[in-house]
Amino acid sequence: MKSASQTNDKLNNLKLQRRVAIASSLLLIAKFTAYFLTHSVAILTDAMESIVNVIAGFIGLYSLYISAKPKDINHPYGHGKAEFVSAAVEGTLVLTAGVIIIYSATKNLFYPRFLEQVNTGIILVGITGLVNWVLGYISLRQGKKNDSLTLIASGKHLQSDTYSTLAIIVGLIFIAITHYAWIDSAVAIGFGFFIVYTGYKIVRRSLAGIMDEADMELLEKMVVVLNANRRENWVDLHNLRVIKYGNVLHVDCHLTVPWYINVSQAHEEVDALGRFIRKDFGESLELFVHSDGCHYFQCPVCDKKDCPVRQHEFEKEIVWTVDNLLQNQRHGWEDVMNQPAPVK
Repeated sequence: MKSASQTNDKLNNLKLQRRVAIASSLLLIAKFTAYFLTHSVAILTDAMESIVNVIAGFIGLYSLYISAKPKDINHPYGHGKAEFVSAAVEGTLVLTAGVIIIYSATKNLFYPRFLEQVNTGIILVGITGLVNWVLGYISLRQGKKNDSLTLIASGKHLQSDTYSTLAIIVGLIFIAITHYAWIDSAVAIGFGFFIVYTGYKIVRRSLAGIMDEADMELLEKMVVVLNANRRENWVDLHNLRVIKYGNVLHVDCHLTVPWYINVSQAHEEVDALGRFIRKDFGESLELFVHSDGCHYFQCPVCDKKDCPVRQHEFEKEIVWTVDNLLQNQRHGWEDVMNQPAPVK
């Protein structure tokens, strides 16, 4: 059931990205039509940015096709990282388009062109902006639902295109009223800087994924779940690693349990850990847990009732935090002593 659900999500992502790629191609034609009618450099820069939309759309489509493939011998963690590569390429293209736009608009600021059929251009560009916003909203919603970085990147890109299109329309309206041609280039320059910033954010996030950078927000949520569902046999938990590839969450940790319980009982504790994580983070989970037997120096931090081998009285439970769960060692009484006092 779980694998079928994951497959359906990936197929739905692929279908949506296909629609985005086709729609971006049609919108590109509409924007270049608006440029040839008006000769507006602002509309030209918007059309150039749409070329990036089209290229990125098809790159995203291919990456979703790759990431939808099941894991195999050569890719034991699946193909989810293809989405990070796709987002990195898209972000780079967005950055490049922004720089070209700023250069072209600055040049046109000193050599402005007379605009024609401004009203027609406003209508055409306005339609493309509306379509982009709707596509971006749908992509973002489905991307967040299915944890698809490619759809999230496409959605943000499309919606940023919409906001820049609105700025261009406002500029064209001012030009129609005032007849100041320089406004066209000024709007395009502002638009270019906005696109550069958008591209930077996309590249930054994709590189973080490629480099397996720790997602601190995700780790904080994980810590809350683990503390809230802590079981009596969970003496300690450490060496926690959490990585997300596509929509699959990979969790690796060491779970310390009483040394005298048997293998089946230890496995039950691992299963319980997986259930709690899946409940809050979704079914797309790969869990790798190494179970350790407890040591007597951990008795002061173990609250297990009626322990038959206890050597020291229970003193105080360790509150798990991101810092101490990432440590590569078992926790004992000294960790409790070093814990910061709770904020009142």
